[in-house]
Amino acid sequence: MTQLSPDGVNHFVNTMAIEAGHRRGIFAFARRSCFNAPVRAVVQRVAEARVSVGGEIVGSIARGLCVLLGVGRGDTEADADVLCRKIVALRVFEDDAGRFAHSLADVCGALLVVSQFTLYGDVRGGRRPSFTDAAPAERAEALYERFVERARADGLSVAAGRFRAHMALALVNDGPVTLVLDTAGNV
Repeated sequence: MTQLSPDGVNHFVNTMAIEAGHRRGIFAFARRSCFNAPVRAVVQRVAEARVSVGGEIVGSIARGLCVLLGVGRGDTEADADVLCRKIVALRVFEDDAGRFAHSLADVCGALLVVSQFTLYGDVRGGRRPSFTDAAPAERAEALYERFVERARADGLSVAAGRFRAHMALALVNDGPVTLVLDTAGNV
C-alpha cells in the first residue's frame, strides 16, 4: 500500500522498512543499544568553578577542568579509567605561542568532577527526556567515585560534587574551551 503525504512524498519505502525491521526484531532506524552506551563527559577549561548543594560549596577549583560525567548502563571500571586518563592528559592549555600544548598536570591545574546522568537524556521520542541509557544509581556512583579516585591517584587536586544531590554549578569557562568525550571509540 502506497501512502502519499499532502506534499506528495511517498511513504511506502519507509513504511516497508519499518515493518521489515520489526519482523527482524530491530528497528529500521537502528537505535543504539543501552548496553553499549559509553561513559560520557563534557569537559570545560575553566578559570574557576564551584559546585554547591543547598547553598553550601562542596567543591571548588581555580584554573583547571570542570568535568560533567555521565555513566551509561554498560560501562565498566576500565571505561572510567580510560576516560580519566584521557581527560587528565588532554592538552588544552596554551603555550606561549597560543597552541594547545599543555595538560592539566603541566599547568598545575585542578579538576572539578560533577556527576551528570542527564548527559544520557534521549529526546528522540518526544519532548520529555528518557534516561534509560543511564546506569542505575548504585552502579553510576561506583564508577563516578572510581573516576575521582583515579584522578587523585594521578596526583591531581580534585574536587567533586555530591552524587545524587541537586547541585548548583558556577564556572568561568576559559576560552571558551569545551569538549565532549566518551568511551565509545575507546577515547
